[in-house]
Amino acid sequence: MGTGIKSEPQRPPESFGNMSRSDVVVIGAGVVGLSIAIAAKMRGLEVTVIDREGPAAGASAGNAGAFAFTDILPLASPGILKKAPKWLLDPLGPLSIPPAYALQIAPWMLKFWRACQPSRVAHSTSAQTSLMDLSKAELEVFLSATGTLPMLRKDGNLQVYESDAEFQASLPGWDARKKHGIEFRHVDAAEMASLQPGLAPRFIRGTFTPGWYSIADPKLYTLALAEHFSALGGSIEITEVKALRPVSDGVDILTTDGGKRSAAKVVLSAGAFSHRIAKTLGENIPLETERGYNTTLPADAFDLRMQVTFGGHGFVVTRLTSGIRVGGAVELGGLDLPPNFKRSEAMLKKAQTFLPGLKADGGTQWMGFRPSLPDSLPAIGRAKATPNVVYAFGHGHLGLTQSAGTARIVADMLTGQKTVIDVAAFSPQRFG
Repeated sequence: MGTGIKSEPQRPPESFGNMSRSDVVVIGAGVVGLSIAIAAKMRGLEVTVIDREGPAAGASAGNAGAFAFTDILPLASPGILKKAPKWLLDPLGPLSIPPAYALQIAPWMLKFWRACQPSRVAHSTSAQTSLMDLSKAELEVFLSATGTLPMLRKDGNLQVYESDAEFQASLPGWDARKKHGIEFRHVDAAEMASLQPGLAPRFIRGTFTPGWYSIADPKLYTLALAEHFSALGGSIEITEVKALRPVSDGVDILTTDGGKRSAAKVVLSAGAFSHRIAKTLGENIPLETERGYNTTLPADAFDLRMQVTFGGHGFVVTRLTSGIRVGGAVELGGLDLPPNFKRSEAMLKKAQTFLPGLKADGGTQWMGFRPSLPDSLPAIGRAKATPNVVYAFGHGHLGLTQSAGTARIVADMLTGQKTVIDVAAFSPQRFG
């Protein structure tokens, strides 16, 4: 399966008075937005990217760097309902809701609870699997086309368990992955030690997933995509979009600096801020923000062979070119509350216990916004108000993972081709 990438001669944007006009304007210069912009550019379209801060300024800079193609199970599931009450009692645990945000997020949590019904979980899992399969098939083609293939790693992932009960509880999820053809093997303590030396003896079982890919550094990768897009003749503008207005021949884009731009088509891929822009088109999409925290330690902090997932504690440890990153967990706290870096500190203290040789000095803390919808699926599809606006946001913690697949889908939509997979499950209007 290929991206259908081809290079065609580019034409300059048309001029409409004080407005510049492009075939396509992509709102958002994160990994998803830039991947879409490149795919559209390579289809021969004139493309401009607009971002409020510039490339790799948001979640694309500070994520764990994983292409988690095996992560097909939605966060919204009966299993999370069993764990959530215990986790929510710990303000620094794997899942938390700041008291100041609890009332505001209640409608989203109701939709999340409904998405945990077994029939809806099965539907979400099937849809997620199709997008994962497409994204994996597209990835290396896309990396080769953008000159970023040397940044790809295939080290695998090791999920570890502290008790037999925790291991047994994980088995239904692994059975679901097996049905979808995902390769893994369960390992004992001795094999875990050979795969990843230095684990604390409290971890008695593990599951190794060889098909788990990662990128050398997510920020450097996203910046490399921005450079490639510019080299193709694409334009990146730093300004904040205030509103979208459908017009007879496309879409007007109003910005907070008082400017106005025009495009035949717009792709809204502004991460956790996307729903605010969608509201200007009359749509209330239930997008919430998983606030992710991490600490990036110096590269010599630990001899890490692969990404290690501490699922019972909701975080991972990842080896990047920029260092050893300890991060994860979910804080449903919106866009406006100040960061709570005690969460980063709590994960780092646990990591020191779980990896006794870890040197925890000299780290850099970070917090970013993961855009999440209640059923764990992204919104990919056309706006209700106009077919000239395509939504591509809400990937949660899977934006990097699903970026190449999403780019393929959106490029097909922009050029009037049938999408390579059925996108009905990702409809932005599915929540009513």
